Amino acid sequence: MKRTSTYFAKGGEVPANWRLIDVDGQVLGRVARSISVALQGKDKPTYTAHTLTGDFVVVINAAKLRVTGNKLLQKTYYRHSGYVGNLKTFKLRDMMETRPERVIQLAVKGMLPRNNLGRQMLTRLKIYAGAEHPHQAQVRTAADNQTQTQTQSEAE
Repeated sequence: MKRTSTYFAKGGEVPANWRLIDVDGQVLGRVARSISVALQGKDKPTYTAHTLTGDFVVVINAAKLRVTGNKLLQKTYYRHSGYVGNLKTFKLRDMMETRPERVIQLAVKGMLPRNNLGRQMLTRLKIYAGAEHPHQAQVRTAADNQTQTQTQSEAE
């Protein structure tokens, strides 16, 4: 009697696509969750926990991100250099004015695994404050591949 075996993707076996996410007017936590799922590849049937199966994610309009409640005034980020007395604190409002990309990066980083694989996933995240980004060619080819796949499936 033949036993069915679970599929495990090997490294480099699953091709990484490019996704473009426009966060204009969207809520920080909800966007960070969808980005985290895309980076991990959890929305793919080929998801394997110990292999890099996620996609590249390009995030645009990070400066137009929205937060709920009083987080803009109350949420605090901390950074410490390791030296005595060198704890730096930043409010969310100040970070949104100076480095809005960092806000999304920290939110997504908190949702990824805390190991080498999580750090590799984070390198696939590209965040830009405005609508311009240098990854037009990659995102465009990914969209073209999807439309070709859809037209082929419709033709069959």
